[in-house]
Amino acid sequence: MNMRMRRRLGEWLTAYIFLLPWLFIFLVFVLFSIGWAFYLSFTKYNLFSPPQWVGVEQYLKVIRNEDFLQHALPNTLKYVAVVVPTQTVLSLIIAFALDQKIRFRRFFRTAFYVPSVTSSVVISLIFLWLFSKIGIINQIFHLDIDWLNSPTYALPTIMIVNIWSTIGTMMLIFLAALQDIPESLYEAAEIDGANRFQIFRHITIPALRPAIFFVVTMGVIGCFQVFDQIYVMTSGGPLGATTTMAYLVYKWAFQSTNIRMGRASAVAFILSLMILVVVLIQRRFIEQPEEE
Repeated sequence: MNMRMRRRLGEWLTAYIFLLPWLFIFLVFVLFSIGWAFYLSFTKYNLFSPPQWVGVEQYLKVIRNEDFLQHALPNTLKYVAVVVPTQTVLSLIIAFALDQKIRFRRFFRTAFYVPSVTSSVVISLIFLWLFSKIGIINQIFHLDIDWLNSPTYALPTIMIVNIWSTIGTMMLIFLAALQDIPESLYEAAEIDGANRFQIFRHITIPALRPAIFFVVTMGVIGCFQVFDQIYVMTSGGPLGATTTMAYLVYKWAFQSTNIRMGRASAVAFILSLMILVVVLIQRRFIEQPEEE
């Protein structure tokens, strides 16, 4: 073995030695966990007896289940349909405003970003107090609404919490993308007589397409998997009004007196498939290449 081959082998071994801890974690806690959960979705399993293979029975039971059809599925879809567009548009507007030369813009950037680095449990507890029947929201607006115990208002309240706590991160992504757009494009458009709306539509938005795709994708994944705010604020109630698919997985796997780990695994993979389909659809529209 010549010196060159020996050096390449040494570099290869060194690289994999440094990668071993991460590879171990990835193989055990990601690949193995996903494969085991997929297997469990075809079994009847309650943690106290060995899994019994039942085929697609668990998937059939899920799509016929009342909790899934009447609460978890529609609540999850409504949550995604409202929160993702709202947080994307608001974060883009805020980023565009904070990209202008205004006073105290560093302070405003920090203020908008702070909720994103705050624990979601802490935020949920704060809003749990704010939206209680004797909370400050009712006192300020002279209302008598039990927000989180109302089937009408509970889910929209959690949507507000999620939007408020996530637009900071998305604002930062849009802000970075806006600052990456060459000033020469704006100058050329102004020389050609384009107004602000035309510049925003034909220069800013196309240049932000990769950032929009990333923000929407992260928003879709996060909204489909929403769990912590619901667990802390409503525990899926009242009357299933805030039960989502992610919370249903937890409920069936760990909270129910009749543990249904196989059925919970089936819901988890149905949820994963839905996320994949929605991401592929939005990629088709957002990342559509421009015509030459």
